[in-house]
Amino acid sequence: MHAIEIRETGGPEVQLYVEKPAPGQPGEGQILVELAAAGVNFIDLYRREGRYPLPVPCVPGEEGSGVVLATGPGVTRFAPGDRVAWTTVLGSYAERVLVPEDKAIAVPDGIDLRTAGGVLVHGMTAHFLAHDSYPARAGETVLVHAAAGGVGLLLTQMLKRRGARVIGTVSTEEKERTARANGCDEVVRYTATGDLAAEVRALTGGEGVHAVYDGVGAATFDASLDSLRTRGTLVLFGGASGAVPPVDVMRLLWGGSLTLTRPYLEHFRATAEEFERRAGEVFRGLLDGSLTFTVAGTYPLAEAHRAHTDLASRATSGKLLLVP
Repeated sequence: MHAIEIRETGGPEVQLYVEKPAPGQPGEGQILVELAAAGVNFIDLYRREGRYPLPVPCVPGEEGSGVVLATGPGVTRFAPGDRVAWTTVLGSYAERVLVPEDKAIAVPDGIDLRTAGGVLVHGMTAHFLAHDSYPARAGETVLVHAAAGGVGLLLTQMLKRRGARVIGTVSTEEKERTARANGCDEVVRYTATGDLAAEVRALTGGEGVHAVYDGVGAATFDASLDSLRTRGTLVLFGGASGAVPPVDVMRLLWGGSLTLTRPYLEHFRATAEEFERRAGEVFRGLLDGSLTFTVAGTYPLAEAHRAHTDLASRATSGKLLLVP
């Protein structure tokens, strides 16, 4: 089979397209899946760069979908021929993937495998941000950075369903149109303003927002804190522009008794029941039309380096996929 292999951390070019022996019979609690699509996520970039631990050499990628080829001993939920999707399974950039049963979920009829291969990480992240990290209430105003990105588009839709007023930040006119089409009430182009926080405060009568959802990190962190009202919450869920340096917690006091949280998807799908519930709500939203999912680009598996370059450039709107 073909797969991407990383032998040392570094830039996109360290991802090598190689031929490897296909996995054998799945072990206890595992299923063997023929890949339909692998999702490309910022955590893949963080691991490739060495920001997050990565055992090398290894096959990267953590999200995907496909058809079950075989099941190992003890597997009860799946059978050969079933359509499945998964998250947090290192080794997903490959034509065949061994997936632990408890990391996989059945793909409902009516959802194609390419959609399923990319929606879970972004969809479940948006879900726990909007419902758990800061469960926005009707009438509140919140700020979503990178509102035209993969998580931002779904997060905006979920926040609007909860009745919140959403201010989104984007970098281009085209992304502004996309963000507004997905529910943003106001859009700020941070490339066109000298003081992002001042513009956000102007849109809130000087008070600031109840919460900021920030997956950008270093480039937006200070403005995020400065955009909050008294007792506001900053949900820092990523670092697309780089890691945030250590923070003096007294900034939270002087900012108005602020709350800062740094959530991670794995902690919000910690049990099989929670995974089923959260993923199920994302799938139901797609099926009933209350959620719209955007695939921004599909790349051959051999061009994982190009997908990483495009994602890092933040020039895309929606999800990037790798396909065999």
